[in-house]
Amino acid sequence: MSATGAHPQLVKRSRALQLLAELPGAAYLLAFMSVMLTLATPEFFSVANLTNVALQVSVLSIVAFGMTLVILTEGIDLSLGPVLGLCGVVMGLLLVGGWPPLLAIGVALVIGAAFGTLNGTLVAYVGMPPFIVTLGAFGIAMSIAMVLTQGNSVTGLPEYVRLFNDGVLLGIPVPIWATAACFALTYVLLYHTKFGRYTFAIGGNRQALILSGSPARFYQVLVYVYAGGLAAIASFIMTARMNAAHPTIGVGLEFDAIAAVILGGTSFEKGRGGIIGTVVGALAVGVLRNGLNLMGVSTEWQVAVVGLVIILAVSLDSLRGLNQ
Repeated sequence: MSATGAHPQLVKRSRALQLLAELPGAAYLLAFMSVMLTLATPEFFSVANLTNVALQVSVLSIVAFGMTLVILTEGIDLSLGPVLGLCGVVMGLLLVGGWPPLLAIGVALVIGAAFGTLNGTLVAYVGMPPFIVTLGAFGIAMSIAMVLTQGNSVTGLPEYVRLFNDGVLLGIPVPIWATAACFALTYVLLYHTKFGRYTFAIGGNRQALILSGSPARFYQVLVYVYAGGLAAIASFIMTARMNAAHPTIGVGLEFDAIAAVILGGTSFEKGRGGIIGTVVGALAVGVLRNGLNLMGVSTEWQVAVVGLVIILAVSLDSLRGLNQ
């Protein structure tokens, strides 16, 4: 074969290898787990189970979309799980109290956005560490939810609430539609608006933006507000799935959301990453959780396994970065 004929093939091969190298660790993890779980548990690859995985991942994905933007700004939001629980509790209490559905949903969205505003303001304008701020908000949100319900679940919800989880539109469950809509909105905001450009820039060099007179602090607050709003949307699906609102139902979800974002290749430094990798990361976490359930692994050990997977994935990405 001539050199001229071989050159295009070498170029194509190098591009393919480059694309493989750029894939986040979650992509390899997802492929590996899918093969192993299919061999270990034949019911894993059934239509019913895959649909169940997609439904389980919907809430996680929506929360993880907001977490992605926060981490892109070199921040973190540990309060998203408890905020989700509080939003669900407030919506449930208002609906049981006879409030119109749209008004109850609106109040829950305002609460999610309010916590985002609190977190973002303290981080961006006061200069407090995101970990400390959102850890405090974690406790505040959970405490308010516990006080409102006295630690009990809110039951007796109207029948139509189930539509958030059981509804089907054009043959596709509503939670999957909601996830797709949140992904599309986040994708447009992140890659086609000034909001997205500032999100990447804040993570890349926030101090330079502030010194240049750019409204970096304002957009950083908006990132936290957006994440809080998405947590409220996720609470509607979670409440419908349980057919009840419980004050602590979202606690721990922030852990899985951070795992999904990290596994998806988003870094805590220099605004590296993106929303597409988060989808892969959320699927990886969802498949991992589902597989562990099928194998009868207890919830307590599942958390440890997810944590171990995060460490391995980050280590893999770090080694790949050193070799580039």
